[in-house]
Amino acid sequence: MSDQEPGDDRDEPGAAGEPERTIQANELFAGKREVWIELEGVRYRLRITRRGKLILQK
Repeated sequence: MSDQEPGDDRDEPGAAGEPERTIQANELFAGKREVWIELEGVRYRLRITRRGKLILQK
């Protein structure tokens, strides 16, 4: 049994005193409305809505 609680971010970047990395949306999207992100062989679609919100879909 792990001593890690649900929602515990110890394995997340920045959790152990590491500086967090911030990427500006305009740099990530480069003038487009959506980008595809691949993680462990699974592709995710990140898009900007008409209202300027971000939506991540599997």
